[in-house]
Amino acid sequence: MSYSLKNISTDSFSMDYIVFGSGDKTLVILPGLSVQSVMGSAEAIEDGYSLLAQEFTIYLFDRRKDLPPVYTVQNMADDTVAAIEALGLTDVSIFGASQGGMIAMKIAAGHPGLVNKLILGSTSSLIESGQYKTIGSWIELAKNGDAKGLYFAFAEALYPKEIYEQSRELITQMASTVTKEELDRFVVLAGSMDGFDISAELGKISCPTLILGDTGDRVLGPAASHAIAQGVGSNAQIYMYEGYGHAVYDLAPDYRERMLKFLTES
Repeated sequence: MSYSLKNISTDSFSMDYIVFGSGDKTLVILPGLSVQSVMGSAEAIEDGYSLLAQEFTIYLFDRRKDLPPVYTVQNMADDTVAAIEALGLTDVSIFGASQGGMIAMKIAAGHPGLVNKLILGSTSSLIESGQYKTIGSWIELAKNGDAKGLYFAFAEALYPKEIYEQSRELITQMASTVTKEELDRFVVLAGSMDGFDISAELGKISCPTLILGDTGDRVLGPAASHAIAQGVGSNAQIYMYEGYGHAVYDLAPDYRERMLKFLTES
């Protein structure tokens, strides 16, 4: 184990992050929405990104600790930029998955001098009512204190049926550890996606951009990936997987290889 779990505090907020790797280039990872913080999975995250750890020093940022009642994706992007700058990081590559991709697009569009390459996984530039219907159902489960129902609904939407079925016991165990504070936090973070729309700003993303999605994404849909590619334009390239669902970023065996190739090619 070589990762470090750290905290960055500014005048406005406090944020946990994981750092690992020994490369001279910087990769920032922005994870998607989760029921519980990914900080508890630091060892698995380090192992999952080991292929990139020689080329990059990798920073994975959580959301801020104390959430206001309303916390928008733009707020998340602003706080993440403040954390990056407080750590003295410059000329970074960013990989954002799902909600993390929404944050990443906001950062790349608003701070083009900060980001040299961008990877967007299973995300969307516009949350339409059909997409938010699924997210809204998760919010209701969290508001009702139904951690088990939330975990099962979340996992069923993210993963292929066979993986979901094989993981039922693990899902039950994970749900049993969820606190009311975590459910309340989930409500705020999930609610931030209501009305999210960066589609008109995609042309401001000037760095090379790789969009990765899956044709069977049941959360945000495959069309969302194509819409981002079209909006970013000539700086974008897209690759669509098949058979892994929304969580393709965790499941496709060549996902990290594809990331590394894009990040290191001139």
